[in-house]
Amino acid sequence: MPGTRSLVHRGDDPIEVVVPIGRSGRTRDGITIVRNRDFHERLDPTAWPHRVSAAPTVFDLSAGAPLDRAVALMAKAQQLRLCTPDELRAALATRSRQPQRRLLMEALGEVGEGVESAAEYRYVRDVEHAHGLPVGRRQAPAPGQRHRDSAYDGQKVVVEVDGRLGHEGWAAQAFDRRRDIDSAVTGWLTVRPTWLEVADAPCRLAADLEAILGSRGWTGRAVPCRRPGCFVARQRAG
Repeated sequence: MPGTRSLVHRGDDPIEVVVPIGRSGRTRDGITIVRNRDFHERLDPTAWPHRVSAAPTVFDLSAGAPLDRAVALMAKAQQLRLCTPDELRAALATRSRQPQRRLLMEALGEVGEGVESAAEYRYVRDVEHAHGLPVGRRQAPAPGQRHRDSAYDGQKVVVEVDGRLGHEGWAAQAFDRRRDIDSAVTGWLTVRPTWLEVADAPCRLAADLEAILGSRGWTGRAVPCRRPGCFVARQRAG
């Protein structure tokens, strides 16, 4: 029986029906036939109707997409509990020709540690790791059955990355403000960078966090990254 890819599907998208090599079938309106020689390995044996497992589907959908899109799909698949980090890692290990394979494997490590979006991954990679900042605790529990994106326990600083999705609208903003107030009551300072700051000015954000963490007891220093014109490097030189 054919498998269907259902991780991401909009109402106007054609349904892709995957069949083994050698099976007959023809495309009809709204249905696209895809033949795959690894059909039986990709099939989810517990699902009905039968469909391709979530882990290989993630990388099918990621092929040719920007890294941010691939990370977002990996994170979404785990948030929905469609697959585990180990299943994603095993699926990627079999795909030697997957675009950006090395970067995806690296990102999987962060997703497995609690990174839940492409924006959070960029923060960890381009701000925290690239500039030698302390390693935050991902998805740390907070009052009210909430979680913090990156918590720096020694300094009682939490970084909440506002990505392009999930923080629009008055209700979402009110929820974020309430969460920030609750954190402040217990002595935590919330830093809430936007997608633009993380994606376009990570070095400036790293310098800001160095100052913030330093004001709360961190004795280290941010290090310049490899980006041309890194703000931290220019700050050291000037």
